[in-house]
Amino acid sequence: MTIEAIKDLVHGEVICGEERIHDEINCVFASDLMSDVLTLKDIDKLMLLTGLSNLQSIRTCEMSDISYMLVVRGKEVTEEMKELAEDNEMVIIKTEYSMYKTSGILYNAGLPAVY
Repeated sequence: MTIEAIKDLVHGEVICGEERIHDEINCVFASDLMSDVLTLKDIDKLMLLTGLSNLQSIRTCEMSDISYMLVVRGKEVTEEMKELAEDNEMVIIKTEYSMYKTSGILYNAGLPAVY
């Protein structure tokens, strides 16, 4: 599923990485616990769903080679987060939907979970 399709499904807004809107995503992992994210190994084209909107979430993605993040619950992405994400060539989308609703929408659209 493309970033653009995901954005449309969750009525999201692309915060950074607009030039990668046609990238394909293979699966999704939803978590606010960055320690859980760090346990993921070698998963290609993974998108992280999280309500954790801070520099730690960007750093965790960087360490885990995750290039796609969807911020839920209408959390704001700071300019500092955006700059760090851009430096790491990440795509960030934000949605007003809850993590539960966002996960359900993406799962029902055929995007599988990590496990």
